[in-house]
Amino acid sequence: MVEFTSAQLYSWLVAFLWPFFRLLALIGTAPLFGESTIPRRAKIALSAMIAMVVSPTIAQLPVVPVYSFGGLMIILNEIGIGLATGFAMRLVFATVQQAGEIIGLQMGLSFASFFDRAAGGQTMVLSRFLNLIAMLLFLALDGHLLMLGTLVDSFNGLPIGGTPLSAGGAMAVARAGGMVFSSGLLLALPMIAALLTLNLAMGILNRASPQLSIFAVGFPVTLSGGLLVLMLVMPQMGTYMQHMIEAGLEAVGTVLGQFAR
Repeated sequence: MVEFTSAQLYSWLVAFLWPFFRLLALIGTAPLFGESTIPRRAKIALSAMIAMVVSPTIAQLPVVPVYSFGGLMIILNEIGIGLATGFAMRLVFATVQQAGEIIGLQMGLSFASFFDRAAGGQTMVLSRFLNLIAMLLFLALDGHLLMLGTLVDSFNGLPIGGTPLSAGGAMAVARAGGMVFSSGLLLALPMIAALLTLNLAMGILNRASPQLSIFAVGFPVTLSGGLLVLMLVMPQMGTYMQHMIEAGLEAVGTVLGQFAR
């Protein structure tokens, strides 16, 4: 019969808990894993399974009691690393959602919205549609695996209980957040230009023929033209989304690298 001492069980539990907090913070905030439609128990179970696989590969672990003040600071440090990593990747999908909001307003679809549990509020249908396409591209590019692999590799560059986090990582996240509006505008720019031209044509038509009821024909023409242009530019938008996802994965590595300095 195999017997284990309390000291052995405690050491195994501690070796499991340190990486668990970093992984749980990532899975709770990252795209796909952090969606509110996924049960919390599933997120905790996934974090626990990955932590059990990763913990034996970690070379150095802090010799600090978990219930001490030093242990609490290490836990907060690990949670901060995971949150920053997941948030940096989620900014990509915030950009896509921003583009969907802009396009929806230009097409007159501001009324076509529904309550989105993932966003925690009202979301336009077009914004949710583009977000779904970006999520499928994220899966097709193995972005979820690359993101998890980057975090697992960070246990070497950012050892548990090492030096406190550098402010450079927070600045890297802030710089990535500053690009949300500009990138979303660039993603929606072809649609904005096409719909602006269409609205200009409708204005000229109304000027040339005042008896034409612009309010009666303007909305269906704008909606139909917007959907047609969206169908034409969708391949280019997909390519740009792919570049954004790749840039988001690079931003994750940059944030972790800045934290290590």
